Amino acid sequence: MKTFANLLGSAALLGASMAHAGELEVTHWWTSGGEAAAVAEFAEAFDATGNTWVDGAIAGSGGTARPIIISRILGGDPMGATQLNHGRQAEELVEAGLMLDLTELADAEGWRDIVQPTSLLDSCTLDGKIYCVPVNIHSWQWIWLSHKAYADAGVDVPTNWDEFVAAAPALEAAGKIPLAMGQQPWQSNGAFGVMAIAIAGIDAWSKVTIEKDAEAAAGPEYAKVFQAAADARAFSANSKVQDWNQATNMVITGQAGGQIMGDWAQGEFQIAEQVAGVDYTCLPGLGVNEIISTGGDAFYFPKNDDPAVTEAQLKLASVMLSKEVQVAFNLKKGSLPVRGDIDLAAANDCMQKGLEILASGAILPDGNQTLSPDTQGQIEDLMVEFWNDPSYSAADAQAAYAAIIADAD
Repeated sequence: MKTFANLLGSAALLGASMAHAGELEVTHWWTSGGEAAAVAEFAEAFDATGNTWVDGAIAGSGGTARPIIISRILGGDPMGATQLNHGRQAEELVEAGLMLDLTELADAEGWRDIVQPTSLLDSCTLDGKIYCVPVNIHSWQWIWLSHKAYADAGVDVPTNWDEFVAAAPALEAAGKIPLAMGQQPWQSNGAFGVMAIAIAGIDAWSKVTIEKDAEAAAGPEYAKVFQAAADARAFSANSKVQDWNQATNMVITGQAGGQIMGDWAQGEFQIAEQVAGVDYTCLPGLGVNEIISTGGDAFYFPKNDDPAVTEAQLKLASVMLSKEVQVAFNLKKGSLPVRGDIDLAAANDCMQKGLEILASGAILPDGNQTLSPDTQGQIEDLMVEFWNDPSYSAADAQAAYAAIIADAD
């Protein structure tokens, strides 16, 4: 693959293959049923302005899509707009001068006053200038539980992680898989992050993820996390699906007891016409430590040489953050809105729980906001090895993890 520097040399072609003015190719990795329904809200709202959304969905996860997106921008074949996660994923692109500065629009529309928490806009900001529009708050900090699976097994739906662990044998005896887990690397890595906050606690997690404290990563609180991860590995041993939404479907259909997954899973339950509190239960912080991590998605707009295209880009940024679109999109996506001034009375029980936690201020940054993509990649590689090898002990995995944190940037 070409290096960043080599590809940057070809970026003089920027805008050469951009769609005609008024048409914007928008790249994203939202391809599941719930995600597609949500992204359609963006497309319809943008088309209603007289512009045209050209859908550039990339099948697979963000880990599959991001290298394609970045390579295209660096190689002089940019899209009109692209999804990335809140955090540092576009840092080098911004530093290279390849992203459109949205500061004037943000100031005119008062983004600093309406985007909550302000850390989301901070993640879009470099050297005082704003380069992206945050569109949602997605938190990893959830476990989703199937009422059918537990009823079939003759046990109560758990209310916390310890009860989930205790109920696992009954589920297995009933032919159920205790924990649904897809094979994409980001899924096991994300589940570990959820367990870290719930089980190690906020102070220990902050020392490790924010302060990069290797001693804390090697300490007793994180030893509990790695033991929980080893338990989760055993619970998910017979979960043979690949994609995250396939794992969610196992919970929806009662094949599996639960799934540790972000709140985007709500979109799949909604498409399946399941009702929160009736067909499934959601436990923030594994029912142990109710917290919301402020991850999620933002859209960046690669620079181009056509003023009409730039005008369309700014229009799309404005539309994405409008009140009406924030409500319509987030209700279908299962995420929380980034605007603090809108009414979400129509939100389901799980979404209301998230809103209450958000309003209480019990929030933490997402790992993408505190760790570099390189460090995240190393942790993800470790988790792939650990989750796929039952002989890899919790103690050995913790030692490897602490070494990564020691060198984290």
